[in-house]
Amino acid sequence: MKDYKNYIFDLYGTLVDIHTEEGDDKLWKKLSFFYGFYGAVYEPKELQESYLALVASEKNSYAHEAYPEIELEYVFQKLFEKKGVQADMELAVHAGQFFRILSMEYVKLYDGVKEMLELLHKKGKKVYLLSNAQEIFTTYELRYLGLIPYFDDIFISSSCQCKKPDTKFYQMLIDKHQLNIEECLMIGNDNTTDIAGAKELGMDSLYIHSNLSPELTGELDSTYYMEEMDMKKLMEML
Repeated sequence: MKDYKNYIFDLYGTLVDIHTEEGDDKLWKKLSFFYGFYGAVYEPKELQESYLALVASEKNSYAHEAYPEIELEYVFQKLFEKKGVQADMELAVHAGQFFRILSMEYVKLYDGVKEMLELLHKKGKKVYLLSNAQEIFTTYELRYLGLIPYFDDIFISSSCQCKKPDTKFYQMLIDKHQLNIEECLMIGNDNTTDIAGAKELGMDSLYIHSNLSPELTGELDSTYYMEEMDMKKLMEML
């Protein structure tokens, strides 16, 4: 593998293993209690349907973008407003985080992640995170997992209002840190987002097929390829 100066990582399915289940009836029942405590009374099914409708509406408001990304905290805030409750953003964020916790079966690092990131820093490399994710979830999960100190900067799609494979998302990182694309490697587990966006930009990439990777359809466009998640092998490559 070529020696790069800048390593740009995806998060979920690349560094972090996670499983969530947002369709669980128990989730919506407990979340309806949370909203009800603040005066926004919903039946569980009504709350779920209202949430999905608001998410769709928010996405439609960005229809002019090729790969729009919404900020879910506004959805959780509008769920209060729909019942006549004026909720500030702090309460909306808490509602969203409660939703995430209820939906989560587990979140954990793949074995060897911190050792791999430490190796890159010891070699004098810059390490960045570029994640399709919601800041109200991901910032706190990064803190819980102890990952924040390992990155030179973190870009989360909800805060940028666009997501991979949109090259604008990559360009925000490149412009802020004045990176040379030829000195960057994108590492991710999704051929249609992580890898496709990097290729369109002219950036080299490494595809890792993990337990969270979507089924591969069509030709794999990455510069490098790992057929399974193996941090020891990745460290050897780096």
